[in-house]
Amino acid sequence: MEARPTSASDQVPAPAVPPTRPRRTGYRRLPVQQRREQLISVALELFASRPPEEVSLDDVAEAAEASRPLVYRYFAGGKQQLYEAALRTAADELTSRFVVPLTGTPSEQLAAVLDGYFAFVAEHDAGYSALLRGGSVVETARTSAIVDDVRRAALRRTLRHLGVREAGPRLTLLVRSWIAVVEGASLTWLDEGRTLPVAELRDWLVDQFTAMAAATALHDPQTAEVLAGLLALEGPQAPRAARLREVLDDRR
Repeated sequence: MEARPTSASDQVPAPAVPPTRPRRTGYRRLPVQQRREQLISVALELFASRPPEEVSLDDVAEAAEASRPLVYRYFAGGKQQLYEAALRTAADELTSRFVVPLTGTPSEQLAAVLDGYFAFVAEHDAGYSALLRGGSVVETARTSAIVDDVRRAALRRTLRHLGVREAGPRLTLLVRSWIAVVEGASLTWLDEGRTLPVAELRDWLVDQFTAMAAATALHDPQTAEVLAGLLALEGPQAPRAARLREVLDDRR
């Protein structure tokens, strides 16, 4: 029997295959506290590399591989709340570096603390600059209070390093002024592209403290007493010891 030609009406169309759509990768689920810490960590990295006003909440969400609503779930106050949380974390980290080693002369111990400080400054470059210069659109009374907390911690630990329990007004002014010099030197160091070796900057700041303390000792018995104690610990061969002896001799 001769086969009948197949007509168009006899052909059964193949089932349509829907186009393949790329599957969207789901956000990685993390425990609540771990997710919060991750968001703060990511925000710190962004705030460290750019001034705070240039970082958006979307930037944080993208870097954390999270959604914007998820970031809001943890920080309902938005970018401002996240910035303050990141700033507090950075402040706690900086304060933790104000640790005086148990060995070495007083000037060597102070130099070691400054090494830790400048390591932090180098890691948080742009964020550190924006923070200390002020004028940022995200600066508030709360953020300023966080920065002041760091300065007060630096004051307390410096006085403790000097063996002082209760500082008089002149000694307090000396230490506060020196902390301001350290901050200003840090900003200048960043502005100048870190051209000055950090070891030289550190030693200069130690000498600055010595010079400022010597000037204060001429007018303040408490500072003179502190300098005499440092001199006894510094050792007779230390170059700074000779300068301190000259100051104390002049005062007598």
